[in-house]
Amino acid sequence: MAGSSPARPNGNQWASPSSRSVISDILAGDRNSEARHRLLIEAARREHERVREEAERVYQEHLWRQEQERLIEERKKEEDRIRQEEQLAAERRKINALKAKKVEIPPVLPDPEPVKAPPPAPKPASTPTPSQPLATQLNGSSLFGKTPDTQAASASAAPKGFGAFGQTSTSAQPATAAPKQTTPPIAASSSPAVNNLLGNSTQVNGVTAPATVAKPQAPAPAQQGPDRLTVIHKNLKLLRKSMLDQAKANPALKSRMGDMRREIRKCVGQLTGGGAGVNRARNRVQSQLVDPNTFLVEPRAPVQGPTNNDPQIPSLFIYLLNVFAKATISQFINEGGPRPETTDPVGVCIAAIFSDPAFAWRGASLIDILFAKFRVVCPVLWGYRGSEKTEQGRARIGWWKENGRWVTEQAHFDRMTGLGAGFAAISLRNFGSSKKQNPYPPRHYWAAMAKIINTPSAEISNTQCVVLKAMIQNYEEKFIHAYGTAALAALRTALVEFPARAPVKSSAVNSLQVVYDLLRKSTGLVLG
Repeated sequence: MAGSSPARPNGNQWASPSSRSVISDILAGDRNSEARHRLLIEAARREHERVREEAERVYQEHLWRQEQERLIEERKKEEDRIRQEEQLAAERRKINALKAKKVEIPPVLPDPEPVKAPPPAPKPASTPTPSQPLATQLNGSSLFGKTPDTQAASASAAPKGFGAFGQTSTSAQPATAAPKQTTPPIAASSSPAVNNLLGNSTQVNGVTAPATVAKPQAPAPAQQGPDRLTVIHKNLKLLRKSMLDQAKANPALKSRMGDMRREIRKCVGQLTGGGAGVNRARNRVQSQLVDPNTFLVEPRAPVQGPTNNDPQIPSLFIYLLNVFAKATISQFINEGGPRPETTDPVGVCIAAIFSDPAFAWRGASLIDILFAKFRVVCPVLWGYRGSEKTEQGRARIGWWKENGRWVTEQAHFDRMTGLGAGFAAISLRNFGSSKKQNPYPPRHYWAAMAKIINTPSAEISNTQCVVLKAMIQNYEEKFIHAYGTAALAALRTALVEFPARAPVKSSAVNSLQVVYDLLRKSTGLVLG
């Protein structure tokens, strides 16, 4: 019957086109029937729906993955933003904490008491015994409680005057002999190694003296505190400004002052050069007169003998001494740090200039000008101490600044090395065979060492150790020749006991022990 469905072999005959074989589909008698077409259309529709649904599912999964990746990327960006903000917030909190932190600044400690030289009196020195501590074997007192001085006073040569600097002194009085005083002779050491190092235990600064006869010594002037050196340093700055003002009004002075300044800086030690002709030419360049007491630790009254005895001298002379002092200190800093051995020739030059009677005033040198500048750059030599971790402490011990920032620790130690060695090169000069007066005798070296070594244990700094090492290394023989047995006790205190008291055994502290080891190997000297 037309329109009627053919009989089905089974119930699943038309369930799915794929369930029938290809041949059966081709040979089926109803393949062109309307029912067959509807069935195929329905099957195609279902397949289309399946494909569409699968496509939608895949598309949705793709959208989901894209959204997930976008969210992950956005999360990473937010995490990065939060991390950066947290870092910024942490830095700002640190800054705010630093701004809010108040550091209690302790009061400035009083200046150390000056070390006064004891009144010299003839008294035999005894050799230390092993039963006594080395720090108390010198006349039964503390090793650094006194400042022995073995420098002999010498008669001053007639000064040549300040004519080379625009002013001539007119005073000429006969010289009178200064009263002589004596100091105890240095006892001979019983150690062969020490005797070998000393060469002759009864020699002091190259002059042989009997063991029972004391060498004559000029009375040591009383020493004032370092504040006076600071005042002198300020006065030198005012003098420099005054000289610049004078140079503006006096072209001849400006020209000669510039030439002389450049000559000094070019060749330290040649303060005047070219002979009498040059001196006569400089005599015509006038400068204002100043009172030298402005630049001295202690005021001086007129004395009999020296030619340079006037109450005022040319300011150009003081200015040139100041230039010379600055040049020598720069030499200590720039060359003496990496090579401490180069400081000794500069010390010879300084001693030659300041011991020259032509550059003295009222019978003594003007070396206070040099040490007013020295005190500023190396205060620990005058007993100043402070923490190297604080601004105030660094300023007190001479830690330098460049462009408003502290120099590195290595640069600071190099500076202190050159200055410590330079101080020894000046204060341990041998004037035993010279007719000139020592401008800075060894008692100043003794006093500087005492002020460092007597530092309380809790306040010992690396800077002090660096300076102390530079003072001793390469100069221990000069020190021993100057003080003999007392120097041996001082070296033991400086190289053995002092570093042992340091609270932190840093490389600077240990370097003192290294100096002692080198000294023991090279000379056989045993201090401990």
